Amino acid sequence: MFGGLMSKAVDMAVTIAGVNFRSPVIAASGTFGYGVEFEEIIHMEKIGAFVTKGLSREPMAGNNAPRIIETSAGMMNAIGLQNMGVRAFCEEKMPVLRRMQGAVVIANVFGFTKEDCVEVIRVLNDAPGIVMYELNASCPNTSHGGMVFGTDPDLLGELVYACKRASQRPLLVKLSPNVTSIGTMAKVAEAAGADAVSLVNTFVSMSIDVETRRPRIANVTGGLSGPAIKPIAVRMVHEVSKAVRIPVVGMGGIVRAEDVVEFMLAGATAVEVGTASYADPRAVEVISNGLRKWCGAHGVTDVRTLTGGMVR
Repeated sequence: MFGGLMSKAVDMAVTIAGVNFRSPVIAASGTFGYGVEFEEIIHMEKIGAFVTKGLSREPMAGNNAPRIIETSAGMMNAIGLQNMGVRAFCEEKMPVLRRMQGAVVIANVFGFTKEDCVEVIRVLNDAPGIVMYELNASCPNTSHGGMVFGTDPDLLGELVYACKRASQRPLLVKLSPNVTSIGTMAKVAEAAGADAVSLVNTFVSMSIDVETRRPRIANVTGGLSGPAIKPIAVRMVHEVSKAVRIPVVGMGGIVRAEDVVEFMLAGATAVEVGTASYADPRAVEVISNGLRKWCGAHGVTDVRTLTGGMVR
């Protein structure tokens, strides 16, 4: 895979909004549980960080089943942001995470309203052990909040501004790809105070069972992820990296080290790995290790030099 060349020592560290990460490869929200589930599956010190499931003000049951289906090049999901609620997370999960060797925690924040998101952040501010918040302004699988914020420039600006004012940690804003100009939305987030942006979330999609003539997802529509979306996600990361000065975290269909390199060349400082973890629970660590090997085999001694390194 790496040409059989002698590997060289590689500096894998990256920095996002003043936070240092050992690797640019991060486990994406919604695919890594609360982190504690993976304690005996991967070596946390081998990855950059993980993002928790979306945390809401109150517990949420999510959508009805079926809510995950396989597609020809990935998967569709409409989980509906099922979670235990922010207070239960702080009381039950954070003490365990603080004891886990090498765990770097980014808390994903969600709410139906601006006030909901602010309250979640205020609760998390009192929880030691979290390095950053990822504000989910882009989930397509809820009837309120989520993508409503991420597709309206005014609402997005108001949300980011309010959350940044409440936050005692750096704020990473997760953008929706279901917009006309994602570069414009990134500029809005930056102007409102975002310390970094992550993209892309899933694409609104639909699948019908031709035998029953019914939607294959109970929610009717779901979010498409996996390799099918990667070329679009890479294009959007490149567009956003040219539109803003804050760091960009890329995601969408990453399954191997070369995919990470592609996102970084397009302008990403780091990446998040999501759907691949469903096929292989160790995918994040495998991809991070693979990136180190790829860099060593290609004479890249500092992974940060890949960011924005596309040649035209």
